[in-house]
Amino acid sequence: MVRLTSLSNALPKTQADLIQLFEPVRADLEAVEREYERQVQSQVHVIPEIGAYIQKSGGKRVRPAVLLMAARLCGYTGSRAVLNAAVVEFIHTATLVHDDIIDDADVRRGRKAVHSQWGNDVTVLAGDFLYIKSMAMALTQDTLDIVRMLCDVTLRMIEGEIYQLTKNGVVDLAEAEHFEIIHRKTAYLFGGCAEIGGMLGDDELTALREYGFNLGVMFQLVDDLLDFTGEAEALGKPIGGDLREGKITLPIIHLLQHGGPEADALVRGTVRSRDVTPDQWTRLKALLAEHRSIEYAYSRAVEFGEAAKRKLKLFPPTQEREALMALADYVLSRDR
Repeated sequence: MVRLTSLSNALPKTQADLIQLFEPVRADLEAVEREYERQVQSQVHVIPEIGAYIQKSGGKRVRPAVLLMAARLCGYTGSRAVLNAAVVEFIHTATLVHDDIIDDADVRRGRKAVHSQWGNDVTVLAGDFLYIKSMAMALTQDTLDIVRMLCDVTLRMIEGEIYQLTKNGVVDLAEAEHFEIIHRKTAYLFGGCAEIGGMLGDDELTALREYGFNLGVMFQLVDDLLDFTGEAEALGKPIGGDLREGKITLPIIHLLQHGGPEADALVRGTVRSRDVTPDQWTRLKALLAEHRSIEYAYSRAVEFGEAAKRKLKLFPPTQEREALMALADYVLSRDR
C-alpha cells in the first residue's frame, strides 16, 4: 500500500491492531454477534444457513463498532446500542449480498460469494430478508427518529447502487460523479452509525455524523486503491476487479486526466473487453505510478481522514474518542 511520507510508522495496520482499537466495546461487539445470530433465525432453514455463512466470512464489523464507540463517547451504555449496531450490520450485509450478484463476483473475503453457493434467486430474497429484518428490529425501539434515519440511509444506498449501475462502463466519469457514488453507497451509512451513537447519548449529532461521513469516504477511497495496490490473497478477491467490471475509480479518473493517449487507450480497452492481460496490468500500474495517480487518490483519503478526526476534537479525551481517532489511521494504513 502506498504511504505518504508524513504517515507515522506507528499507525495500526493489522487485524490484531483493529481488535485492539475495538477493545472499549469488545463485550458489546460480542453481544452484536449474538443478536445477529438470534435475529437471522427462520423456519426456512436456508435463511439461517446463509446468515451463518455470512457471519463467519471474516467481516471487520467497523460500522457496528463506530456506532457503539460513538454511543459510549456520548455517555450511553444501554442495550439499544447493541440492537442498533446489529441493525446496521444487517443493512450492510444485505448490500454486500446484492452487490455480489450485481457485480457477478464469485468471491467475497476469500470465500465463495453467497450467490455462487446458493444461486441468484435465493440470494436476492435472502438480501431482501436482511433488509426487512433490519427495519423490523429497529421498530422495536421506543423512538421513530432512528428508524426514519435508517430508512433514509438505506434508500440513499440503494439509489447509490442504481446510480453506479447507470455509470458502469462510462470511462469519462467526472470526479464529482464518483464522489456522489461513494457518498451514497458508503459514506451515509458510516455517518448514520456515528449519528445513532449521538442520538442515543443526545450529544453533538452533527459532529458525529460528519466524522462518520468523512470516515466512510476515506474507507471507500482506500478500498478502491487496494484494487491497484493490494495482494489478491490478502484481499480475498481478484486484483483489478473494479476496472474489469467497468467501475471507474479515483486513481483511474486522475490517470485519464494526466496519462495521455497510452493511458486512455489502455483503460478504454480494458473496460470495453472487461479483461486485462498480465502485461497490460503491469503497464497500467506503471502509468499510475508515473503520473502519481495512486498518490493523488491516497492524499484525498488522507484529507477525509483528517477532516473526520477534527470533528472528534469537540469531545473531551476519552478511551472511546482515541479509539475513533485511531480507527481513521487504521483505515488509511489497511492492506485488505
